[in-house]
Amino acid sequence: MDKLQAMQVFTRVVDLNSFSGAADALDMTRSSVTTIIQNLEAFLKVRLLNRTTRRISLTPDGAAYYERCARILADIEEAEHALAETSRAPRGRLKVDMPGAIGRMVIVPVLDDFHTRYPDIDLMLGVGDKPIDLVADSVDCAIRMGPLQDSTLVARRVGTSEFVTVASPAYLAHHGMPATLEDLEQHVAVNYFSSRNGRIVEMDFVVDGKPVDVRMHSKLAANDGDAYLQCGIAGHGLIQIPHFMALRHLQRGELVEVLPQWRPTSLPISAVYPQHRHLSPQVRVFVDWIAEVFERCYLLRRNDALPASITQYLNADADARTTAASAHTASQDADISL
Repeated sequence: MDKLQAMQVFTRVVDLNSFSGAADALDMTRSSVTTIIQNLEAFLKVRLLNRTTRRISLTPDGAAYYERCARILADIEEAEHALAETSRAPRGRLKVDMPGAIGRMVIVPVLDDFHTRYPDIDLMLGVGDKPIDLVADSVDCAIRMGPLQDSTLVARRVGTSEFVTVASPAYLAHHGMPATLEDLEQHVAVNYFSSRNGRIVEMDFVVDGKPVDVRMHSKLAANDGDAYLQCGIAGHGLIQIPHFMALRHLQRGELVEVLPQWRPTSLPISAVYPQHRHLSPQVRVFVDWIAEVFERCYLLRRNDALPASITQYLNADADARTTAASAHTASQDADISL
């Protein structure tokens, strides 16, 4: 018995509520349809349909089997359609979501490259730190930083984000530069809390290859990456942020790295998407492109791995920025002394 054909015949009989209708739709004889259903019931050793001269109805076993068959046939049709589409240029709408900092600093600046490669894809870009449900919100693909919470999603690691502990020159002028983890007891932190569950993310430092959580005094917390960064620049306390967010502010003298010998734990960056989207040409090319972007993005590299041209750019007008930073610190010191 051809099981796939039997499933197709069975579901068509149920959908049309007719053996004759199913036979016409499948270009078969009515006797062939009847024989296939009888053989299927004999193979499964259950009755699937209640049949009278006037109507057809599903048995409880038949209803359960119908749901499974419909799902299997739909998956097969989608797989065949997706494979057929791979020979064509990807086209259509693609809805993606990503954290605000990654979107604004890494992805948006290079979108011209994506549109040049895939001019027929209409990209809907969701940028923000608020957690979303990919299935409920009809999102095709999302970029996530850190451990993944939803095991039902397909995930591909596309990069790694290093973190740094930083503070403003004004904060350090007032509180001093910590030299050990024990010194942090005399310092204040700006906390970051999760939008998903409201929990505070404790600061951590990698010591001898192992992360050590440190709970610090804090009177301020934020759940948005940009707001969290601005709190640190404004001198409200120590913060731990991705290196790519801190880099330009470090170069400008607006932030200073603290305890660089014990950097925080780095986090993976992943592209995630619902299982039913894994064969979508739009999702496939977008994830491949994202992996390329993160591979060549200078913001995600260590300082000593930056190209000379980028280092030169970041150091442009360094003397002017240093002078401005020194003046700013001196002004803060004067305010404190008053």
